[in-house]
Amino acid sequence: MSRKTTTPARVAVIGSGSWGTTFGKILADGGSDVTMWARRGEVARDITKNHRNQDYLPGVTLPSRMTAVTRLADAVAGVQHVFVAVPSQSLRDNLVELRPHLPADVSVVSLMKGVERSSGLRMSQVIEQTLEWDPARVAAASGPNLALEIAKEQPTAAVVSSQSLETAQAVALLARNSYFRTFVNTDVIGTEFGGVLKNLIAVAIGIVDGVGYGENTKASIITRGLVEMTDFSVALGAQPETLSGLAGLGDLIATCQSPLSRNNTAGRLLGQGYSFSSVVKQMQQTAEGLASVGPVLEIADSVGVSMPIVQQVKQVLEGTLDPKGIAPHLTTDSDEPQGERTSDDAKAAGGGAVWGALKRAFDQLRNGGGSAGSD
Repeated sequence: MSRKTTTPARVAVIGSGSWGTTFGKILADGGSDVTMWARRGEVARDITKNHRNQDYLPGVTLPSRMTAVTRLADAVAGVQHVFVAVPSQSLRDNLVELRPHLPADVSVVSLMKGVERSSGLRMSQVIEQTLEWDPARVAAASGPNLALEIAKEQPTAAVVSSQSLETAQAVALLARNSYFRTFVNTDVIGTEFGGVLKNLIAVAIGIVDGVGYGENTKASIITRGLVEMTDFSVALGAQPETLSGLAGLGDLIATCQSPLSRNNTAGRLLGQGYSFSSVVKQMQQTAEGLASVGPVLEIADSVGVSMPIVQQVKQVLEGTLDPKGIAPHLTTDSDEPQGERTSDDAKAAGGGAVWGALKRAFDQLRNGGGSAGSD
């Protein structure tokens, strides 16, 4: 797909943490003029004058197309697209501040991976509700996107999802360059929940890593975690194929295996014996998975989906389970052997989730890396 215009797009990124700044760089390197909004003046000055964000991306040089301001009205004046990258639990308050200044015809893109604790809503739903915005002009971007690696221009990909394929394509055209490839789909539910749920599984992986368990344990949790992610998302209306794509399996692998992952780091601290409150104090940035455990389990219970991995993460967070006792992939309600939900159990809920997900992922690699949910 090629660009239809040579006029640089004007875009705003609300939030100048590591991911917001990295995505601003992606957009600028793709040819857009980018205005960042930073709450702190020193961060805005560093981006504009020094082309750096030393607080969040030390050592990374930012494009000259990126500037930053501290007033929301200045950030969004005259832009065509607004990308939002603030902590999920503060999104609603930020949107209330943003709403009076937002141009009427812009698309709003969520870069966040969380569920609002008070309502259980996905981030795109919070955007639609708070801004009273047309869902066709709302999108979500997700994928295996560890900020520092991308800021260093290591190649990766993401998927942009919107109920409107036209909106998804327009956003994807902006978010692609020599090191960042963007695919599209219209399964917003699957795309967003993939990004949310992989964080919870990554916390579990961090816990067992902190305890000292090895690769067998981690591989088992990742594999069974993909089943939980798929069951949950499909029960809420997602397409199972999306969970085998970039926003599901891709993001799950990256987040579970990398020390750059905040959720993995938080889990590792828990596994080493730190309390939940101590972990929160030690984390310099938000680990979205910690805030999403409760809301996700409430939603899972309401739709009748079993999530033993997430349940044991909750118990560790609450201090009712010793991290050394975490083995959620081994817990069952019966001593009877259970189907793994491959061909032996294909008629079970989400039938064949693991095998189907892995098969689709390998098919995508053979066919050039396309997202399972791409339209």
